Amino acid sequence: MDMMKTGELLGRLRKEHGMTQKQVAEVLQISDRTVSKWERGAGLPDVSMLKGISALYGVDIEKILEGNLKEKGVEPGNMKRMKFIRCEHCGNIFWSTGGGEISCCGRKLTPLKAQEVDEAHKIQIEEIDNEYFITFDHEMTKEHYITFAALVSWDRATVVRLYPEQSGEVRLPRQRRGEIYLCCSEHGLFRKKL
Repeated sequence: MDMMKTGELLGRLRKEHGMTQKQVAEVLQISDRTVSKWERGAGLPDVSMLKGISALYGVDIEKILEGNLKEKGVEPGNMKRMKFIRCEHCGNIFWSTGGGEISCCGRKLTPLKAQEVDEAHKIQIEEIDNEYFITFDHEMTKEHYITFAALVSWDRATVVRLYPEQSGEVRLPRQRRGEIYLCCSEHGLFRKKL
């Protein structure tokens, strides 16, 4: 941990939020001298203060301690780089077409690696009206089930959350082309090209 880098970052964040050291001190219920000390790199915030500083500036505690936000340039999303992320602890689902760090339940999450559909995760696709009627012969018990189905095309993604004891079917809007994804609670992410 570099006190100077952390101090510079805290000063920059305060100015970005249009606040004085006195205003920050009032919000955090400390003295403005303490804020000045942090920003000069003469000391670091106490561990008990980090949550409040993180909430005030909208920055992860880890980034505050590193003293670096590593801002990325503008990265237009590319649907070919779609990433799905699932929290193993609570089941939350996230998806992204660009970079970034995602965390849930206090842990950093990594994107799921898509594998081609196998015999146990076979997908049947039938076109009905302007929809794909997708069925799968997969158990849907509380311990082992398909957590979500998604259709990713060149300009959009449709994600449908599935739950245990639900039937093994889903309807997704028809697209000219794309990929269907299914996420198994035990075996990960599977995909099939349309």
